[in-house]
Amino acid sequence: MQLSDHELWEYIREDIPYFDLTTHILETENKKASLAIKTREELFVACIEEAARIGELLGCQVLQKVSSGRIVKAGDTLLEFQADSQVLHQAWRVAQILLEYSCGMATQAHKMAQAVKNVNSKCEVFTTRKSFPFAKRFVMCALVTANVLPHRLGLSESVLIFHNHRALYTTEKDFETAMTKIKERCVEKKLVVESETLEDAKKMLSLGADVIQMDKSVPETLQQLVMYKQKHYPEAKILAAGGINIQNAKEYASSGVDGIVTSSLYTFKLADLTSSFKTI
Repeated sequence: MQLSDHELWEYIREDIPYFDLTTHILETENKKASLAIKTREELFVACIEEAARIGELLGCQVLQKVSSGRIVKAGDTLLEFQADSQVLHQAWRVAQILLEYSCGMATQAHKMAQAVKNVNSKCEVFTTRKSFPFAKRFVMCALVTANVLPHRLGLSESVLIFHNHRALYTTEKDFETAMTKIKERCVEKKLVVESETLEDAKKMLSLGADVIQMDKSVPETLQQLVMYKQKHYPEAKILAAGGINIQNAKEYASSGVDGIVTSSLYTFKLADLTSSFKTI
């Protein structure tokens, strides 16, 4: 997955709608120069190709870049451009800010995924639909690089029944009766149902749910549900959701669930980057 030139130009034009007023006012001699973007901390790199392409679109030559998916150490250079000094000043912050967001997000995602896999090698980390408005493709580009998967990219590609959907039926019994028809219509899709109690989860499994998403449950309850489904519905899957973050993900994964659903990866510390500029 990679952002298109059209998307990158839209991003560039948000920051540089006409021209760089500061360098225009300085009226300094336009010299050949180089710009290196470096990290002050260990990072998991994401969207480096997009950052490099931004430089190219603005007229820079890419001298070096690391690869997305790689872990770099403090002091390492992520990306280096060469161009006329005025062009470099345009590319500088646009590329660096993109990397501060993408690498910050991907680093946290990588740490959570590693923590989960260390205790449950079959457990996946999934991100919710709660990405930044207008930035879903960028967010997914960064997170997928860190081996985190989207739980739902939108409402069109998955079936997930919440309690607010069940409330559309006059009684709970009406909903349970409708589950037979719902299951029949899920020819190509998994039927996922959210539950909040162990008893309800067991009932939904008996009605044909392929996946149970337990919302705001505790690891002990999840462990009981996992043991129950392994005995009675071994093909079903169990997801844990609600309040899961990098601090407690390991505990939830230890319960034996098949996946963890989290929104916490959208709240993260920006990568600590710096840059050096020198004329040639």
